[in-house]
Amino acid sequence: MSRLRLGVNIDHVATIRNARGSTYPDPVRAAEMAIAAGADGITAHLREDRRHISDSDIEALAVITRKRGRPLNFEMAVTQEMEAIALAHLPHAACLVPERREERTTEGGLDVAGGHNAIAPVVRRLVEAGIRVSCFIDADPVQAQASKDMGAQVIELHTGAYCDAVRERSGEADRLLDALRRTSEAAERMGLEIHAGHGIDYETVKPIAAIPQLAELNIGHFLIGEAIFTGLGPAIQRMRMLMDAARANSEAELAQSTSR
Repeated sequence: MSRLRLGVNIDHVATIRNARGSTYPDPVRAAEMAIAAGADGITAHLREDRRHISDSDIEALAVITRKRGRPLNFEMAVTQEMEAIALAHLPHAACLVPERREERTTEGGLDVAGGHNAIAPVVRRLVEAGIRVSCFIDADPVQAQASKDMGAQVIELHTGAYCDAVRERSGEADRLLDALRRTSEAAERMGLEIHAGHGIDYETVKPIAAIPQLAELNIGHFLIGEAIFTGLGPAIQRMRMLMDAARANSEAELAQSTSR
């Protein structure tokens, strides 16, 4: 079982900046601090309405992540505009996500199977440019297979429904976690790399991180919120500690079960 990577999404540093139309706080500075605190990569979502991350942020993040030797994960809608920006900046990875202007945050996964004709050409062009392509999907093996079939190397599982169920103490939480596990197992058999993200906090990270097939978690909103109280570095370091502990416990349980 390999080390679980942590990608830190710095979108909502820009949200705070944009609330006053100021130049601070600077998401690029946040990215540098996240890397110093142990982040394995930086994620940023450039939305059509530019509600948080801006074009100049993406340009600066592409420079600083290359300089610091960390990957930039560019979250993007499947549009000509975003494809052109990705091809201009050549981030390490591009995660294709659904996007609606009226939503507060990304609601659910991308329907890769239903949108094959529109999505597949974008995947092909990004891959040909050397960008590692991920599809952000709900926990559904059908969507994982559709992602694989159109050439994506990675899927990112949407964990928002599970995390909401845990916070609401809903009886659905166990079923949703099992769906994440089953889809991870199926995607591994397909040869996909598996990431997960959305809504993860200190409570929900442990059962998610224990899923052995996962290679990376992308976490943002909670860490930026927690940074108000503890600082960004300590917030990231605590998340890293919880991820490592959950993965170590999972490895120990697996070793114990195989030795019986």
